[in-house]
Amino acid sequence: MDRKKRIQELTPYTTSPELEVLWYDTEVNPPKWDDFLVRRAKGEPYAKIMGHKGFWKGDFKVSPDVLDPRPDSEVLIEAVLKTFPDKNAPLKILDIGTGSGCLLASLLTEYRGATGVGVDVSEQALQIAKENLKDLPTTLYQRDFYDPTWGHNLGRFDIILSNPPYIKTADLPELDKGTHFDPVLALDGGPDGLNAYRALAHSVGALLKAGGALFLEIGQGQEQDVMTLFQKAGFSLQKIFPDYGGINRILFFQK
Repeated sequence: MDRKKRIQELTPYTTSPELEVLWYDTEVNPPKWDDFLVRRAKGEPYAKIMGHKGFWKGDFKVSPDVLDPRPDSEVLIEAVLKTFPDKNAPLKILDIGTGSGCLLASLLTEYRGATGVGVDVSEQALQIAKENLKDLPTTLYQRDFYDPTWGHNLGRFDIILSNPPYIKTADLPELDKGTHFDPVLALDGGPDGLNAYRALAHSVGALLKAGGALFLEIGQGQEQDVMTLFQKAGFSLQKIFPDYGGINRILFFQK
């Protein structure tokens, strides 16, 4: 049967552009069509089914063990580029909770003289990050940033960035279907969504070089609470960067 006709039969009320991608994507062989459509009907994201997702200027391997890259997180890359315009600078960059490694990889592609360190508590996530960062000057460590000793022996950095878990635990069941295929570890920020920021506020200062910059992604409406936590820890807010929807998304701090 004609492939496009088969897709239309199985999903007569679906107009998602992903079906057109499926039609042209040579990675989806005929035996996988029905499986793809059944999984999509259950809400599983295209990226999780195909095993890769575009972000910034690259295409990155993803799996159920890592958070799918989101367009809003590209604002973090833009924030760093605006703050550090010299792309030849020999920067040292730390990515806390690196997941797929897409943030760190994107920055190292922009800053050719930079080196990176990525940390994550998940061994499975680090395996994905290792593949996405294999051609870049990066070292990966399995560390839990809730452990007060997690930053020992990492050195000091010009740039520290993190997109930590920031969803309130009670709000997790209300997230869209696609998010339920992401690891809870990368989403659950505790009862008020701020657990990760509390932990980081007490530890990242010792890892920043003089004049270094900290960039944090936050959830909608969290800017005041996160600002307060970090100001109490001796940080000064330098700028807030909104996402493409106008929501305050990235906080830029210095110690």
